[in-house]
Amino acid sequence: MDINDLKPASLFHYFGEVCKVPRPSKHEEKIRKFLIEFACTHNLEAKEDEIGNILIKKKAYHGMENRETVILQSHMDMVCEKNSDVTHDFLVDPIETYVDGEWLKAKGTTLGADNGIGIASELAVLADDSIKHGPLECLFTVDEETGLTGAFALKEGFMDGDILINLDSEDEGEMFIGCAGGANSTAEFTYSEVDIPKNYFFFSVAIKGLVGGHSGDDINKNRANANKLLNRYLSLLDSKYDLYICNIDGGNLHNAIPREASALCAVEMKDKENVRVDLNIFLAEVEDEFSVTEPNIRMELSSENPVDKAIDRETTKNLLKSVYAVFNGVFAMSQDIPNFVETSSNLASIKQKDGKILLVTSQRSSILSARKNVSKVVRSAFELGGAKVCTAEGYPGWKPNADSEVLKVAVDSYKRLFGEEPKVKAIHAGLECGLFLEKYPRLDMVSFGPTLRGVHSPDERMLIPTVEKYWNHLLDVLANIPVKK
Repeated sequence: MDINDLKPASLFHYFGEVCKVPRPSKHEEKIRKFLIEFACTHNLEAKEDEIGNILIKKKAYHGMENRETVILQSHMDMVCEKNSDVTHDFLVDPIETYVDGEWLKAKGTTLGADNGIGIASELAVLADDSIKHGPLECLFTVDEETGLTGAFALKEGFMDGDILINLDSEDEGEMFIGCAGGANSTAEFTYSEVDIPKNYFFFSVAIKGLVGGHSGDDINKNRANANKLLNRYLSLLDSKYDLYICNIDGGNLHNAIPREASALCAVEMKDKENVRVDLNIFLAEVEDEFSVTEPNIRMELSSENPVDKAIDRETTKNLLKSVYAVFNGVFAMSQDIPNFVETSSNLASIKQKDGKILLVTSQRSSILSARKNVSKVVRSAFELGGAKVCTAEGYPGWKPNADSEVLKVAVDSYKRLFGEEPKVKAIHAGLECGLFLEKYPRLDMVSFGPTLRGVHSPDERMLIPTVEKYWNHLLDVLANIPVKK
C-alpha cells in the first residue's frame, strides 16, 4: 500500500503532490510557484506579498454567500532533518513516503506533515466545488519553522476573513485556542587557537540515537538533549585529564530537541584507554537515567588523525561550565491549566566556526514576563562564562478565548460527528496565531489537525485513521460557519 491508496483520496493526493515539492525553511520558492500555478489552473484569485506569503480566494458555495468569511491557514516550509546515514538533498529531492501499519512515514527524513497536511487540506478544499463553505481565503505563510517570518511580515489588509482556522496542530480530537510565545537566546564564545602537545591521542566522540522532537510539544517528555549529554561527558574528561577540544558540534534547529552531538578531542596518550572506560561507564549511567524515553541511545568513540590546533583552555572550561549550568527543559508548569507546560528552554545547537562558538537556545512561555525571566536565567549562565548573549525580540503568545464562536462550532460539530467531547486546550509550541491577532485583532481563531508524532525529526509520522476524521470534521465546520452579522 502507498499514499495513493489512502482515504480520503483527494486529501492524500494533494499531500503526495506537496511531498514532491522541496520546501525547506527560507527556500520556499518552489512551493510558492506550485501554489500560484495551482490557483491559475483552477481559475482562482491569488496574490503574493513582498515576503512570499500567498493568499488564494474562492467564492462561496451557492446559497452560502452570506456566511462569515473563513481563512484556512498553514505554513509552506518544513523542518529538514535526516538520519546521518541517509543521503537526501532537501533543496532538490522529494520526500519519499511509505505506509507502516496505521502510520504514514518518510524514508529516513522528516515527513513534512508539519505542515504539509495543512497545505494539502487547503488545496483539496479549493479544488473541489462540491464542498459547502462560505467565502473562503486560504493563507500560506513562509518560514514558520525558523522565525515565523511570514507571520511577522503579514500586513493589515492582505486578507479579509473574520474567522481563521489554523491547520497546524498535531493531536486529532484536540482543539487549540492558545499557544506559547517564544524567543531565542544566542550565546557567542570567542576563542583562541592553541597548539596541542606532541604524542597526544586524538579521538572523536558522538552521541546518537536520541528521540529528539519538538522543543515545545515534547519538552515535557524527559527526552535527553544530545548537547547536554555530550557536555557532561566532556566535563568528566576535563576534570580528570589534560583535555583539548578541537571541534564541537551539536543539534541544528532552534525548535528541535537535539538528537546528535559530537566533538573532536585529544588527551595524553597514557589516558587513551581511560577515556574509553569512562565512556562505557557514563553510557551505562545515562542508559539507566533515560531507560524509558531513550531506548536507542548510543555513544561512539573512535581514534582520529592528529590536528594542530584546539580551543584555548580558558574558553574550554568556560564553555563546559556554562553549558553544564544553563537551564534546559520544563521551567514551570501552568497554575491555571492542569498538566500544561507554562515555561521552558531548549539548548538547541552548538556550532563552531572562525574562532567563535555559537550556542542557540529557545525559550517559550504562555506568560510574557515568565518567558523574559527564563531568557534572563539562560543569559546569566552564559554571561558568567564570559559569552556575549543576544536575546531576540521573539513572538507573542495567543491568549485563549473560551467564548470563541468558531470554537463552539468546532466543538458542536465534533460531538455530532463522532459522539464524543473533544479536548479544548492551549499548546506550548508556538503557532502563528498570536502574530495574526496583532495585525487582525478581530479574528476569531481555532486550531486543529490530525495526529502527528515525532515532528521535527526523521521519526515524524502521521496516524492515517485520524486524517479522515480530521478531514470530515473540517468540512463539517466549514458547512456550519454562521451567517455574517
